Amino acid sequence: MESLIKDLNKQKETKKERLVIPCKELSLPKALSEHKHGTTTLSMIIKEGIIVAVDSRATRGAFISSGSVQKYIPITSHIIGTMAGGAADCAYWERELTRQCRLFELRNKPPISVAAASKMLANILYQYRNYNLSVGSMICGYDKTGPHIFYVEDGGVRIPGHLFSVGSGSPYAVSLIDSEYDYNMPKEKAIELARRAIFHATHRDVASGGNVNVIFIDKDGWRLISRNDCYDLYYDHYNIEEYQKHGQMEED
Repeated sequence: MESLIKDLNKQKETKKERLVIPCKELSLPKALSEHKHGTTTLSMIIKEGIIVAVDSRATRGAFISSGSVQKYIPITSHIIGTMAGGAADCAYWERELTRQCRLFELRNKPPISVAAASKMLANILYQYRNYNLSVGSMICGYDKTGPHIFYVEDGGVRIPGHLFSVGSGSPYAVSLIDSEYDYNMPKEKAIELARRAIFHATHRDVASGGNVNVIFIDKDGWRLISRNDCYDLYYDHYNIEEYQKHGQMEED
């Protein structure tokens, strides 16, 4: 009887040993390198309304995954949000903001203010601040108090301002905007300035590119003003065709 009990105990011990797995085997392998996000977005308030300009390139590290991403997301008829950071994070949470704003308007009748919409997004992101989200969004819109821009980050940060640029190409865009920006500048001049700022950023920043989309927001709502390919802007701005013709003439 004692020998039988000993055999049973040995079998239990061997089963326990088989179930023990070293912690190293359970740990997930670390990524060889972190994928960096890249984009260029900007917004500025002028006397007539708000100018928003974005590029359309999506990257994953050194890989260009798309050249035609829509980096502005309609929130309401008078409010839009821009995308910088992780495309999936920005798209999901800003569309969730769109749903929340629509529910707010159905319950309360008056349109939601830009401040309330941006605060709503900041509160949502704050709840998920430890989930490694990557969101850097500008909530731009026009309400009964006028034009407003709020920068909202994944940690729940919310900053009001009149001029913002977000993304890896933002230093190039801001340098041009700061040198020529004026609150009283005409609408057409502001649109051209925003277009040039994004174009110059895409020319110098490898993670930015594709199309330059310019949106204008005023009391009548938001609307897409123009969509230009970066290469076309490059050829037009630097007169590359004239340069090529001149080079061919010298060769002849």
